[in-house]
Amino acid sequence: MVNEIDSESLSQRLADAEDLLLVDIRTPAEIEQGMIPDALRLPMHLIPVRMSELPKDRDVVLYCRSGARSYQACAYMMQQGYGRVLNLRGGIIAWARHGYPIAAPDA
Repeated sequence: MVNEIDSESLSQRLADAEDLLLVDIRTPAEIEQGMIPDALRLPMHLIPVRMSELPKDRDVVLYCRSGARSYQACAYMMQQGYGRVLNLRGGIIAWARHGYPIAAPDA
């Protein structure tokens, strides 16, 4: 069972400056269309080789376009011993639908 967070809760936690890491697992082409500000870019296919870069001692929120790929990635990370991963339910689509900020990716 993957833990999930909705856009409203994530927005509130970011506003409260909670210590969490936001990870965008979409492809570079998808990210070019905009991303949630301050998210780390880590394409899904690189998670197995770069997962050790992610902290185990703080909440890590993964997101993709709709929440399906990030759900699978959360499940995988949980199998690898990450207990504090959360899936952004509805992905960046739900985030944008609620009017939350989308930023252009940094070069």
